[in-house]
Amino acid sequence: YAATKAAINALVRALAVELARHGVTANAILPGWIMSDMTAGLMANEKFVANVMPRIPVRRFGEPSDFGGIAVYLMSKASSYHTADCFVIDGGYTAF
Repeated sequence: YAATKAAINALVRALAVELARHGVTANAILPGWIMSDMTAGLMANEKFVANVMPRIPVRRFGEPSDFGGIAVYLMSKASSYHTADCFVIDGGYTAF
C-alpha cells in the first residue's frame, strides 16, 4: 500500500513534467480511510475501528463529501498553475 502511494506520487510528478508543454496539469488526491461500500466491512469491525481511530487526529473516518472542495479546485481555473502535487485527504492519518 505504501509503495503504491509512493508510485502514484512519482507518476504524478513525471506526468506533470511531460504534460506541461501541452498545457495540462497533473495532480492527485490521496484518500485515507473513507466510508464507502468498499470499506463498510472494515468500518463495522470494532477491533479495526479501535485500532485505526486513535491514529486519525480528527477522530472520524472520511466521507466522500470531504473531497468536493479539492475536486472543484483542481477542475477550476484557480488551479491552472498548480501541478505535480498530491493532496493527502486523510484526517491527519499520515502525520503519525
